[in-house]
Amino acid sequence: MKALKYLNKYFIKYRYRLGLGIVFSVIAQIFTLFMPRLIGQSLKVVELYQKGQISSLAEVKHQLFINIVIIIGAVLGAGIFTFGMRQMIIVMSRYIEFDLKNEIYEQYQRLSLNFYKKNKTGDLMNRISEDVSKVRMYFGPAIMYTINMITLFIIVTANMVRIDLQLTLYTLIPLPFLSVSIYILSSVINKRSTVVQQYLSKLTTYAQETFSGINVIKAYGIETKNYDEFDDLAEISKDKNISLFKAQALFFPLMILLIGISNIFVIYFGGMQYINGKIESLSIIAEFIIYINMLTWPVAVVGWVSSMVQQAEASQKRINGFLNVKPEIENTQVNSSVINGTIEFKKVSFTYDDTHITALKNVSFKIDSGKTLAILGKTGSGKSTVINLIARLYDIDNGAILIDGIPIKEINLKCLRENIGFVPQDSFLFSDTIANNIRFGNEEASLSRIKNAAKQANIHENIKAFKNSYQTLVGERGVTLSGGQKQRISIARALIKNPNILIFDDCLSAVDTETEEIILSNLNKLIHHKTAIIVSHRVSSVKNADTIIVLDEGKIIQHGSHLQLLNQNGYYQELYEQQLLERQ
Repeated sequence: MKALKYLNKYFIKYRYRLGLGIVFSVIAQIFTLFMPRLIGQSLKVVELYQKGQISSLAEVKHQLFINIVIIIGAVLGAGIFTFGMRQMIIVMSRYIEFDLKNEIYEQYQRLSLNFYKKNKTGDLMNRISEDVSKVRMYFGPAIMYTINMITLFIIVTANMVRIDLQLTLYTLIPLPFLSVSIYILSSVINKRSTVVQQYLSKLTTYAQETFSGINVIKAYGIETKNYDEFDDLAEISKDKNISLFKAQALFFPLMILLIGISNIFVIYFGGMQYINGKIESLSIIAEFIIYINMLTWPVAVVGWVSSMVQQAEASQKRINGFLNVKPEIENTQVNSSVINGTIEFKKVSFTYDDTHITALKNVSFKIDSGKTLAILGKTGSGKSTVINLIARLYDIDNGAILIDGIPIKEINLKCLRENIGFVPQDSFLFSDTIANNIRFGNEEASLSRIKNAAKQANIHENIKAFKNSYQTLVGERGVTLSGGQKQRISIARALIKNPNILIFDDCLSAVDTETEEIILSNLNKLIHHKTAIIVSHRVSSVKNADTIIVLDEGKIIQHGSHLQLLNQNGYYQELYEQQLLERQ
């Protein structure tokens, strides 16, 4: 139960609902006690009539009628308060489910990119959906039935003791066996529940990866192989679930067996006491049997409740594994500051945790506010790492990054990122309209501003050609658009933000040369008073930059303007001549 202690704060938050639910439960159980007592009284009246101690049949009928009316009223009262109890406790569990999902999602938002590199998407989705659902069952049905069971057990046992202590003790003999059985089965269920949830995460991850890469699977014609792999994983998952259900299936029959034994004890020992004159009426035996059967469901549900608690424990343990992860990138500053855009790297080194690849080695450069820096280099040279560090998506190992002369860790993180317009290499679009995808950069932007940003990114005419224009749904990850269209919408998204720092990470790789020239011409007008960083493989994209640096294996091997680098023997000159020949 250690993992579930994390959830105690929610009990405190919704203590009034929980308290009212407990009160309703107690009242409902008190109403249910009228039935066995009145049935016992009714049988006693009939028994006294048969013995001649009551001579009037009309009096018997009158008493039976009154008892029946009271029983009906008690049943209705129990039903009303049971409804109220469910409204309090089950609705409380839904509120907690809502809160817990939001808490997990908020934690996901805080965690750094390293976390997402180390964990699979399907597993993340499973913890916020299936695992939270298991935990909700602990807050809802598990707590509700536990309250019912404890309340009813106390009230019924108290009444049984009041009637006959010795017979009550005989009746409760099976309970120690019940406790031991629950303890043993609960530990087994806990272990098997953990395994089941792990395999559910594996299934979710595999399915998510399959759906995301369905075009590759179809292109290579490996649908059958992919199906066989999923079938094998599903088969193992099925076996693990069956193993869990086998353990759970033992609870209910075991409870019924023990309740049946209690009934046998009541009939045998109660009968012997009646014969010996220790019990004055058979109605007491009948009342005891009703009490025992009233305990049948609460006692039988112990197994189910125990199973739910064990599954919730296993799920919450998995959830806590993520909730207890501390974000690597922490916002240490509360106050925001104006960012002009001067950026300086001082002997910066950085190594990725997941691959242990050193991406940057003692990199130093400076770009003044309002200037343009271009970064070139081979694949894996460290270009994207530089811009990720500027946006503080990672923290450096050694050296210093200064923004306007202030160490980047001393700048409010939200303020820093609000002042950066970032166009990543892998253009990601949400499953929404084109207008909303562009508006993502500025939620308050009007349609006219959206269109203006689209024109600057040279995508406006393409959007107009769509049937629904800016209200066209782009599909998941922008699947309905070409690579070039996705890149230009991403550029429009960054431009509409109007930040002081613009970062373009090889965002023109999927457009043709003519479109590239138009976009670059528009960008040159827009970034005149902004700090701009352009990462590219094309010399044509960076030739107008104030400063160009060339990276190789995490080190700067060339530094200067376009003309300066053309006059130097090296990578830049070779790349320029190669691309010049390709254009011819």
